[in-house]
Amino acid sequence: MQTRCRSRKIMAHQLLETLNPPSRPFDLGARDAYEIWREAKLAAFPASAQSCVIHIRDLAQPSPAEVDAVTESCARANLAIVALEEAPVAEQARSALPDFAAHLGLDVHERHRSAADDGVVDLEVSSVRARGGFIPYTDRPLNWHTDGYYNDPSAPIRAFILYCVRQAPVGGENQLFDPDIAYIRLRDEDPDFIAALMHPRAMTIPAHVEDNGDVRPASIGPVFSIDAAGGALVMRYTARTRNIAWRDDGDTAAAVGFLERLLRDGDPLMFHHRLEPGQALICNNVLHNRTRFEDAAQARSGRLLYRMRFGRPVASN
Repeated sequence: MQTRCRSRKIMAHQLLETLNPPSRPFDLGARDAYEIWREAKLAAFPASAQSCVIHIRDLAQPSPAEVDAVTESCARANLAIVALEEAPVAEQARSALPDFAAHLGLDVHERHRSAADDGVVDLEVSSVRARGGFIPYTDRPLNWHTDGYYNDPSAPIRAFILYCVRQAPVGGENQLFDPDIAYIRLRDEDPDFIAALMHPRAMTIPAHVEDNGDVRPASIGPVFSIDAAGGALVMRYTARTRNIAWRDDGDTAAAVGFLERLLRDGDPLMFHHRLEPGQALICNNVLHNRTRFEDAAQARSGRLLYRMRFGRPVASN
């Protein structure tokens, strides 16, 4: 077992080194480096969401082999789906999530306004005033986005965990799309699309005043940027059509239009998955959406997911 764990760990490290090489493949002037990275990314990419499912026994204490499997899946597709052999009760799952995250190198969580001290946010239909009007707390569909797209670009969300406590009888399915693949599709279509979306003023989310009077300042920044520490691609995006401003030039308009059509029409490497109780999505902030859902009319408790968000990606162990 120890030999097998070491082997998986070496494979994960090698894969990460290939997919995040020091040659900076996201430099538009480095075509050869891009082609090497692109070939490795597409060759390693999983065939389906089911290929990313990892079964684990204990959410609070995953084994080294289970952690390595999650890490390797995130290296390949920037996501993994964990399935517990036996779903714990809600309170046990909630208390286990921070420990599970820490095993993945996600030990510093986002201080979200809706999170408790443990960093966990309850995603459920809510009439609480502070959450009213925010689509994650309704049963309405969520359009394509990366989490924290309204953050200052200097403080991006790099990873998040969604754990399903209760699922609705109907709906609530996610589509998942690796930003690396989105980048490939855009760059292969026209490198000028990438140049436009890397502009430091490509996308602006206007300031927002909270109910308590706090002001979230305007967020102005690129769609694609490069992590200075590890050289990985970072994406910040929303398909919203209101309260957003795109840089006013032809290349940006063309790039945004291409990306909108890509997300609308789908891609062979786009995943569909409906989290079931006892399952969790762990990802490096992939593009995602959510279909509308319907809770049972007589249900005592509706759909509930726990969410934690982090300022760093899943680590290589």
